Amino acid sequence: MDYFALISSFFYIAAGAAAVRQLFSPNKSQPVWQLIPITIALSSHAVWLYQHIILVDGQNLPMLNVLSLVTFIISALSTFASKRLNTGVLLPVVYAFTVINFAAVVYLPSHFITHLETHPQVGSHIIFALLAYSILSIASLLAIQLAYIDYRLKNHKSPLTQINMPPLMTLEKSLFQFIFIGFILLTCTLLTGFIFLEDMFAQGKAHKAVFTLIAWVIYAVILWGHYTKGWRGRFVVYITIVGSSVLTLAYFGSRFVREIILT
Repeated sequence: MDYFALISSFFYIAAGAAAVRQLFSPNKSQPVWQLIPITIALSSHAVWLYQHIILVDGQNLPMLNVLSLVTFIISALSTFASKRLNTGVLLPVVYAFTVINFAAVVYLPSHFITHLETHPQVGSHIIFALLAYSILSIASLLAIQLAYIDYRLKNHKSPLTQINMPPLMTLEKSLFQFIFIGFILLTCTLLTGFIFLEDMFAQGKAHKAVFTLIAWVIYAVILWGHYTKGWRGRFVVYITIVGSSVLTLAYFGSRFVREIILT
């Protein structure tokens, strides 16, 4: 029994329930007690990551462990950003996906041992990659929320007064801030890859670099279009989701086939 995974999953569920309750609460300020479940969930998640990734001789980084690290970063950043951006509607989705990942990693254990201590420069490349993917994943979630609010406003649906939602302009501004930060981190990912990885375009790995470059171009076009042509609305939402999908293929596509389907 993986106790830290169980504890973390339980409190992620509790935190998600608290977030749903807060959505329909007339009081927009979040009570302090609602931070207790997510604090315990993130703490136990961090302990789990340390136990399962940091080994005496190397690091265990199969796809599901990496995905668990990504969900930890996304959960932590989404929680910290929720108070300023009022993105509580996304928290139940983020926490639920983290719990699903825990279920997968417990019942589909795998091992991929690497030795980053001997190549710290490669470690910097991986850190940039994880942060870029996490930030841009949050951007795609913000884009979905933006599309939902925009749809209800344009189609004169019932008002959203019963749900605590951020103003449309605030959400759109936050979306482009996340895309910009993620784009900078993705640029650093590519630069460190070109500098430190000798086999970046080797057979079996080239598709990762190609898909990452395609995603970089997509996000560059989004930022260029927004700041020079005033792009916004559904068009930006669709492109943002496409960019996130391409980046997911780059990071996890081949590893999902090799480590999950074939195994």
